[in-house]
Amino acid sequence: MAPSACEDGVVYPGRAPLRRLTRFEYNKTVRYLFGDTTEPAFSLPSEDVGNGFGNDADELSVSSLLAEQWGTVAEGVAQRATASPEALAKLAPCASGVQIEGEEACARTIIEKIAPLAYRRPLADGEANELLALYTVGRTDATFATGIATVIEALLQSPDFLYRIEWGAPDPERPELRRPTGDEMATRLSYLLWGTMPDDRLRAAAQAGELSTKEGVRAHAERMLDDAQARPVLRFFFDNLLPISNLADLERSEESFPTFSRAIGALMREETQRFLEHEIFEGTGTWPSILTAPYTFMNGPLAAFYGVSGVTGDEFQKVQLDTTQRLGVLTQAGVMAGTTHSNMTNPVGRGSFVVQKLMCRTIPLPTGEILERVKPPDPYTGATARERYSQHSQDAVCATCHRQMDPIGLAFENYDAVGLFRTTENGVTIDASGGVPGTEGTVSGPVELVRKLAETEETQSCFATRWAEYAYGLTLRAEDECTEKAVTAAFKQSGYNVKQLLIELTQTDAFHYMASGEE
Repeated sequence: MAPSACEDGVVYPGRAPLRRLTRFEYNKTVRYLFGDTTEPAFSLPSEDVGNGFGNDADELSVSSLLAEQWGTVAEGVAQRATASPEALAKLAPCASGVQIEGEEACARTIIEKIAPLAYRRPLADGEANELLALYTVGRTDATFATGIATVIEALLQSPDFLYRIEWGAPDPERPELRRPTGDEMATRLSYLLWGTMPDDRLRAAAQAGELSTKEGVRAHAERMLDDAQARPVLRFFFDNLLPISNLADLERSEESFPTFSRAIGALMREETQRFLEHEIFEGTGTWPSILTAPYTFMNGPLAAFYGVSGVTGDEFQKVQLDTTQRLGVLTQAGVMAGTTHSNMTNPVGRGSFVVQKLMCRTIPLPTGEILERVKPPDPYTGATARERYSQHSQDAVCATCHRQMDPIGLAFENYDAVGLFRTTENGVTIDASGGVPGTEGTVSGPVELVRKLAETEETQSCFATRWAEYAYGLTLRAEDECTEKAVTAAFKQSGYNVKQLLIELTQTDAFHYMASGEE
């Protein structure tokens, strides 16, 4: 039950569901542990979307088939980690040319080094001996490497590795609450900001008690955001917030779009990623500036696709936009192409993306008779998308939902199905007027639209909400109201700065407390 009001001085811990490592997190963790760069977890089925980022704890159930597949992945990692004397030596120097009489002692050394890292906590009494017994079983009638591989397989299939288990410690001032231990807080921080396990410095901070206060956590969050390891997490977040992750697989008619190819699709995605990374870490760094920046990044092939002169070679470089045609991330070709699923534009899809993903509104899917009524004519009639989709405004039942989406989608009609700018469709001048439902006034086209979106409070607060859902691994519900309010208020106070938002996500009650009995 949501509180009736969020009062100052009252702790609202929100929810702390048991979280499983995602494929993204698993890959980064085994890379940290063993130097494995093969990204083995991407061979597994994609996570259920849930909150839109694949890390919604309520959606990450494990079937018997998936457990078997995780076992296969663990076996592969273990084999690569023990495949040669050089690989073994990376686990511990004693493994280099180890003699039979020293094998058990070396195995214990390896276990006592990597098991606490894998479990993200100190080993409990007896755990090292249990793992050493597994080594002995694996070593029997085999090799030292096989014994170590057996241990690694077991570690990677343990719930203590696959799940972020939190027991917490009682809060002496609030018996109804628990607080993450130092190691648990280090894990929360590292997976939020780096997508992987804590580094030596963070583990040392946990043991020294530096993570027991919000001030201590803030200091480490600031350090971590200045590290290059933070950038892949930002990339992953935007790959899931924006429709760009599958651009390399985008297919379009060669006859209709002769300059487009899958290679161009991949470059579109890289354009967006490079732009976001630069704007957040080297630029103004705010969400409104991301939506309205007058520049992007291109290399020679992508510039040729856009029709931009003066850019050559394979290296990406900063390019100033013609701001009468484009402005900010939403007008980049990749975003426009990613919201279109055929050779013809779909203003409903584009509008739905903005309204639901970027404004946090919920629009129910049409069903039954309504579903038939909202389908565009087949074959399409009308020269432009506005004509083809006119039924949405003429039919009162359709208009209930479409008046929220279509004004935004139609304002993007200056971009075709591969995101190229155009002023006509089938020889008819495009009317790209539209608006942002719930706000005053209209816009004449996409540039005015993105400016209006950038200054709309709903768009600004929704961005903070999306980050909170990613950070806390859930879909925000009524009982998370106080967490959401705290995050959005801090985001506004920061001037909508993205890096500052990530730091503020580490300062909420939801990050520092959990209800007793919840882990």
